[in-house]
Amino acid sequence: MTKTENILRIGIVQQCCTADIEANKRKLADNIAQVASQGARLVVLQELHNSLYFCQVESTDNFDLAEPVPGPSTDFYSQVARRHGIVLVTSLFERRAAGLYHNTAVVFERDGSVAGIYRKMHIPDDPAYYEKFYFTPGDLGFRPIDTSVGRLGVQVCWDQWYPEGARLMALAGADILIYPTAIGYESSDTPQEQERQREAWTTVQRGHAVANGLPVVAVNRTGHEPDPSGQTRGIQFWGSSFVAGPQGEMLYRAPKDEEVNVVVDIDMRRSENVRRWWPFLRDRRIECFSDLGRRFIDRKNGE
Repeated sequence: MTKTENILRIGIVQQCCTADIEANKRKLADNIAQVASQGARLVVLQELHNSLYFCQVESTDNFDLAEPVPGPSTDFYSQVARRHGIVLVTSLFERRAAGLYHNTAVVFERDGSVAGIYRKMHIPDDPAYYEKFYFTPGDLGFRPIDTSVGRLGVQVCWDQWYPEGARLMALAGADILIYPTAIGYESSDTPQEQERQREAWTTVQRGHAVANGLPVVAVNRTGHEPDPSGQTRGIQFWGSSFVAGPQGEMLYRAPKDEEVNVVVDIDMRRSENVRRWWPFLRDRRIECFSDLGRRFIDRKNGE
């Protein structure tokens, strides 16, 4: 393998969304074309990129946004992936059956075929993030998706706070960890608290890179989206999409409040070297980890 072949060019699309779904999709297609023209072989989009982030309110009408997989959106993004010869990571609101919906990442191969899907496992329920109303937790586990650019450990947003998911993807042979994301500021928090949250979000994912010796790609929304109910001042998504190397080194970080289409190069051979220097997988005491399958260890009750 030559030095050039070691390099994976990754395209990141961080953008604002509107209520016009077709306009969002056209804009995404144009942005994907831009990074593909710069040599991106893998392109990653943000969470639920077709629409506004509808989970700010609980409304049964919003289930009309969901689509089957395969369906109209998979047809659209399949054509985009095939047109540019790229591997494409998308994030869709999946209608699996009547009353059964998922937050689903769909990965397309260069020929437009579906390489695999991942259904979001960890579902939040916080003010302005009422996702438990909409999404059933995923049932596919933490299984990487094989593609022509490598084995992709794709998870979605809230999953990114959990080291267990990252570890399981690594143990299953993932070459890279990928997180489509929709996260922003709570308007009532102080600027200092907002910054602490954004930095914590970045830090925990860089920790996944270090602990597993793998690159991490996180692509977030940007821009302000109002609360349809008027009960809050809406969400200011904090952008800051980034790519970290296998030692947590920051290879690129996007602005908080700007749309960006950028291509970042990752040397995929570095993971091998880093894991030789820091053989965390070798030294894991797996015979001592059975308690990780418990919700909590209550010593007061003799557990």
